[in-house]
Amino acid sequence: MTAVMRAVAATGPKVLRIGVVQAGRVSEERIIKQRVHVTVGPNEKNLFVVGSGNLPPTFRLFELVGNDYHLNFLDGMSGRVALPTGISDLNVLRGQARRTPQGAYQVRLTEDSRGKVVVGDVTFLFQFVAPPPIQPKPQLPVAVLRGASGIDWNTTMIAALSFLIHFLALGSIYSDWLDPVIDDEVSVANLVDSLKSLPAPPPLEEKPTEDQADKTPEKAPEKTPDKAPTNTAPTTNTNTSKVSAAEKASLIQETERVMLETLAALNTTGPATEGVLSRSEVAMGALDAAAASDKAVGSGSDPLGLSRGGGGTLRPGEQGGGLGGLANTGRSGGTEGSGQTAKVSGPKAAMPGVSSSVAGGSISNAARVIAAMRPAFRACFQKGLDQNPDAQGSVRLAIKVGPGGEVSSVQATPSGNLPPGVVDCVTTRAKRAQFDPPEGGAAVVQVPVTFVKQ
Repeated sequence: MTAVMRAVAATGPKVLRIGVVQAGRVSEERIIKQRVHVTVGPNEKNLFVVGSGNLPPTFRLFELVGNDYHLNFLDGMSGRVALPTGISDLNVLRGQARRTPQGAYQVRLTEDSRGKVVVGDVTFLFQFVAPPPIQPKPQLPVAVLRGASGIDWNTTMIAALSFLIHFLALGSIYSDWLDPVIDDEVSVANLVDSLKSLPAPPPLEEKPTEDQADKTPEKAPEKTPDKAPTNTAPTTNTNTSKVSAAEKASLIQETERVMLETLAALNTTGPATEGVLSRSEVAMGALDAAAASDKAVGSGSDPLGLSRGGGGTLRPGEQGGGLGGLANTGRSGGTEGSGQTAKVSGPKAAMPGVSSSVAGGSISNAARVIAAMRPAFRACFQKGLDQNPDAQGSVRLAIKVGPGGEVSSVQATPSGNLPPGVVDCVTTRAKRAQFDPPEGGAAVVQVPVTFVKQ
């Protein structure tokens, strides 16, 4: 700060400030801090390089004579200058100016002078201003200049001691210096003693092999002490695994008889079959199970009204009665049957009509490959008929064949009321076709497929 104040205080005479104007714009501005000659001209050594105005290589525009600046100008120059006597034009000053040996006109300037000088297409503006403060020389900080003498030794020693303590603490943690010494013989002996003190493991149960199981003698049944008779009622043996086959068949027959009596009780105006076939609240599965059964139906109660007069039993396989006779479609024993039956099947798909035409080239086996796909097309249409019996229509396939005979793409255009699944099935089958390589590298096979019912 002291150096700056000294620089500001050390002011001298005013210095020259010059601005260069070209094409209406200030292109350069300089303050001549040192009082020297200001030269212009086409030579690059001049202070201002000017390539016009018929100037010599070096011309002193502002010449320092003693301690004062003088303005020099030639006949081709123009401009105005503010002098203590007033503002004068250079053309007027030519008669008052002093001539130099170089043939220029010279006018003395004061510190209050200002003006402009036009040299060709370049205009020089000048005035005298106070010199700018002298910038102090850059200096290094005082701490750097002092060197080692400026080190704070107290802080440095504390930091070094702290670093040393932390380093020793971390080293002791990650090293084995503080680990106790282990005697291998003592540690092994302690390990053996600890193993001896462990309890014995439980004995393993050995499973007898098949040979040993066969040779094992059977134990006699233990005698239970005689118990005093009690007044409890005998219990019924409910273990179904000990029921004989005859008892099982008897139970099944009894169950079927109860089911048939239940069917007879649900209808009081006619035979049980009439109620079953006319009312939906009776399960048809019970009647079907009775009809398929090979057990006899007793004639004593005749709950279904199936007897045709006469005793004995009715079995489903016998002619003239029983549940098996309900399925007969003709007459039997002078009585009328249940009517004629006819097997009804859905519509069948006819073999689709297929033709082909090749565009963009020729394929030798196109007709044969298309004809081989007709059964697959028929299967696709049959699946559609199973979903919609009224389905019919046609699909136009545009099969694009690649250079190797492979199918690169298939475009299907359906018409009619074909289900979408039929179109997808036909397109998928067409994509798996393999043709001979077409002439020309590629071809398009047009295949119209027509689907009708038989």
